[in-house]
Amino acid sequence: MEAAENWLVESLRLYQDFHAFELLAATRVLEWIGDKGVFVAGYERLKRNEILHLLLPFRLSVKENQGLFPERDFKVRHGGFSDRAVCDLKHVPGTRLLVTSGLPGCSLQVWQVAEDSDIIKAVSTIAVDEGEESLWPRVSVFSSMAPGVLHGVRLSGLRVVDLESQKTTYASGVTDGEELSSLQVLDAHTFAFCCTSGRLGLVDIRHQWAPSENLSPNPRGGRWCAEIKGQGQSPGPSVASLGSEGQLSLLDPRNLDHPVSSVQCPVPTPSPDPELLRVTWAPSLGNCVAISGFDGTVQVYDVTSWDRTGGQVEPLFTHRGHIFLDDHGTDTAPLITTHTWHPRKPRTLLSAASDASLHVWDWVGPGGSC
Repeated sequence: MEAAENWLVESLRLYQDFHAFELLAATRVLEWIGDKGVFVAGYERLKRNEILHLLLPFRLSVKENQGLFPERDFKVRHGGFSDRAVCDLKHVPGTRLLVTSGLPGCSLQVWQVAEDSDIIKAVSTIAVDEGEESLWPRVSVFSSMAPGVLHGVRLSGLRVVDLESQKTTYASGVTDGEELSSLQVLDAHTFAFCCTSGRLGLVDIRHQWAPSENLSPNPRGGRWCAEIKGQGQSPGPSVASLGSEGQLSLLDPRNLDHPVSSVQCPVPTPSPDPELLRVTWAPSLGNCVAISGFDGTVQVYDVTSWDRTGGQVEPLFTHRGHIFLDDHGTDTAPLITTHTWHPRKPRTLLSAASDASLHVWDWVGPGGSC
């Protein structure tokens, strides 16, 4: 109790803004629609899970603090129900469509957010050839005049499917059975993949399968995830790869075999659920990444001063609110299930935890690029 009280006092200095909410069920989905709305969805098996479109409190939508506001909570704008766990959700830019993936992983579901009501309804499914019910397909979306859904459980099953016709427009065509941990569309023609082994690759769908990749992935083992900087962000290494024991590597996409730097993050233990590992680049800051999935914290790092030594680094900021605001009386602290950066507010992040808590926070940091 004393530690929690000390943190509450300290938080007045640490945060410019801090909002804590409680969802009806835990989510591993935080998907932005614009910069004022976010989708969340439950991931419990063997029950109906809500899919919600939430609007941020008005205070978080203005450029400057302007005193008190009557609406201090999230507002439900749309909602629907899924009969399956929702492990991933992607909004199709420029449309009112969503694509979800989850367990059992035998198909993807396509949803439509109603324009004249508050309903999110299922409109179609996309078959998954691999049909592994114990594994769910990773998903990303090509945004174009004819949107395409990129999905796959393993490298052998990677497909791009036209969302309207549901015809396959690209397939890896290989027998490689490596399991995927993440997929990320980069532009109209290219995407990145990360395998659980740490294997990374960049693929151009205008050509047959010939990815630029690291064929000798991380020798330290464990499970890995990765993210690539968005277009228009600052120069420098643009691939961040995170291992389940806290290893964090930065790579140049032109030479994925040799990390620009590789460091050890101070995590208390290896991730108790490596499926929840997440590393993200800050969209509005120079060279900041955030990591989660090891405990009830989100750690933010400034990577500008890193070198190739492989030593331990210290976070620029650590959000511990999910630990100290946990009032459920359990012996086990909550685990962060996902986090995301605000698209335009530089230091603002959203984070969700296994106790169904949802936090929006904007930290006060020291000088530097972050």
